[in-house]
Amino acid sequence: MDTAPNLFGYRKHWAHKLGTAPELPMSRDQMDLLGWDSCDVIIVTGDAYVDHASFGVALVGRLLEAQGFRVGIIAQPDWTSAEAFTVLGRPNLFFGVGAGNMDSMVNRYTADRCPRSDDAYSPAGAGGRRPDRSVLVYAQRAREAYKDVPILLGGIEASLRRVAHYDYWSDQVRRSVLIDSKADLLLYGNAERALCEIAHRLARGEPVHGIRDVRGTAYLTRRGEHPAGWTELDASTPSGPTAGALDAGPDDPVRQAPEGHARTRPKRGQRSPERARTVLRLPAFEQVRADPMLYAHAARLLHLETNPGNARALVQAHGERDLWLNPPPIPLTTDELDRLYELPFSRRPHSAYGDARIPAWEMIRFSVTIMRGCFGGCSFCSITEHEGRVIQNRSEPSILREIAEIRDRTPGFTGTISDLGGPSANMYRLACRDPSIEAACRRLSCVYPDVCKNMSTDHSALIQLYRKARGVPGIKRVLIASGLRYDLAVHSPAYVRELVTHHVGGYLKIAPEHTEAGPLAKMLKPGIASFERFQQMFERFSREAGKEQYLIPYFIAAHPGTSDEDMLNLALWLKRNRFRPDQVQAFLPTPMALATAMYHTGWNPLRPVRPGAERVSVVRKLRQRRLHKAFLRWHDPDNWPLLREALRRMGRAELIGNGKRHLVPSFQPAGTARRPQDARTAQDTHRKPPQRRSRRK
Repeated sequence: MDTAPNLFGYRKHWAHKLGTAPELPMSRDQMDLLGWDSCDVIIVTGDAYVDHASFGVALVGRLLEAQGFRVGIIAQPDWTSAEAFTVLGRPNLFFGVGAGNMDSMVNRYTADRCPRSDDAYSPAGAGGRRPDRSVLVYAQRAREAYKDVPILLGGIEASLRRVAHYDYWSDQVRRSVLIDSKADLLLYGNAERALCEIAHRLARGEPVHGIRDVRGTAYLTRRGEHPAGWTELDASTPSGPTAGALDAGPDDPVRQAPEGHARTRPKRGQRSPERARTVLRLPAFEQVRADPMLYAHAARLLHLETNPGNARALVQAHGERDLWLNPPPIPLTTDELDRLYELPFSRRPHSAYGDARIPAWEMIRFSVTIMRGCFGGCSFCSITEHEGRVIQNRSEPSILREIAEIRDRTPGFTGTISDLGGPSANMYRLACRDPSIEAACRRLSCVYPDVCKNMSTDHSALIQLYRKARGVPGIKRVLIASGLRYDLAVHSPAYVRELVTHHVGGYLKIAPEHTEAGPLAKMLKPGIASFERFQQMFERFSREAGKEQYLIPYFIAAHPGTSDEDMLNLALWLKRNRFRPDQVQAFLPTPMALATAMYHTGWNPLRPVRPGAERVSVVRKLRQRRLHKAFLRWHDPDNWPLLREALRRMGRAELIGNGKRHLVPSFQPAGTARRPQDARTAQDTHRKPPQRRSRRK
């Protein structure tokens, strides 16, 4: 894999002499107290400002401060005019604009496009504190406030909308957010490297439009205008002369395993110089907007070019301009990640909020991030598109120091660490056995259909970390709340025993997502047999520990590739195993996900997309989406009328009755719904923490 400058190796900007701010300023009065006449960088965010490393605005703000820059924060501004964007004055270098820790549309609307009433990232959990498509609106208002100040987009909303993308809420393909926002640069993925390099280059007087060579960035050029020495490979049609080179090129041949899983014949060493100077031309915005097959083809190509070790640059035309995407950023080293997470965060909300409750902070204030990235590659998930598949780990000493800091500095701490994790609970220090294989690989998932033979499943480092964390003086319990990859855990019974014996607070959340092979293949999730194997281990080790503990399974309704029969079989499995989910989630098509491409196009981008390729059934109608959710909550009397109607239509009326073998009773209890539940009152969550827990009855 290519190398990168040390994140903390830059010569500091002169303002480092002013020292470290107790909290980054949100007003001119606070700037005056710090002795600042101006800010070098102003970060605009859709979240409340919490000075904690789990919040992106604090992470990049403190990083820029460590580089010697004066950083101000404009959090949840009034977006109806440019006035709120002038509160800190004109930034000397640039505005950094992000929507917050979540895509603003996911934050504001349910999977049924109904407005949410609350916002976990706002004071008092109040909704309505950010606009739709916040990145667009904030960038436009910042441009109105100061026309000549560079604007950089970043965060998950910019990452997921960096190319032409399907927008579920408007039901149309939209242009790259860089075009509509009129910003200067877009930083995607974990953007610390790009952010530091750009900030220092701007501070040296380099114009923003001259910065074109930074990994993890996107910019606009005139159509066909390429940097010198680059070769363009036309990938705009799935059946053109270069189609064979896209899935199986000379540097990284790809072979298709069952259900679209790409296998790799690895090449030893780093990517070739020719590949490093090759750009793939994706179908243009106008093409993907008009042709679903080309959209699916473009989505597949983008995902195949996400490994920092071999990814090529991408270019996509939007009218008379080209959107140029440089290859993904180089992952941070352990030393860099340690220093990043040990920056001087106050670990609490900004003082301007007083005693206002910020739910997202309350949920994570006693937790510790131990790693980044996810090699699961679930087709519906945005983690891989944003953080990448390469796991980035913190060191054990750094994690233990943060635990001690929580004990000593966090208000309300009673001795329980609520989580040691990240995107996954148990991918800490798991990696490909050979770095050269990892650098050449183009698999969409390292664990589907089975765990790759080159992937280590040794959980010993994590077991040791758990034991040392429990041994920190003053720590009574260490719980694990991040999502567990049970298909990895079953390869390490010692880890499951350690987890179940010491780190489960009565409930453990886990996400099999479905039971049927058809939907699971489109999700890139393992078969239900793997979950059942983990369940047996969980129950056995719980009994041996003398503890009564339960699994909380998560399932997805209405995912592409799911039929009514699939949901019925899932409901029967739930009843047979005595699971009664209190909260369920319907599939929500987030921008850029492969499952979203399936939803929009009806094609399967897990395989090469060309005429005659595999089609995917899609659940779009609201009534069918309600039905799929109703199957998950088969035990809720409000759902019984809809289920009875569906069972009769499906020819499964024998499942209606009052015996143990029936799914729903033939009678309707008094006081319950006698018609299908209205979509606006249906329980609907998108990976939000459960308010009530599912119990195994």
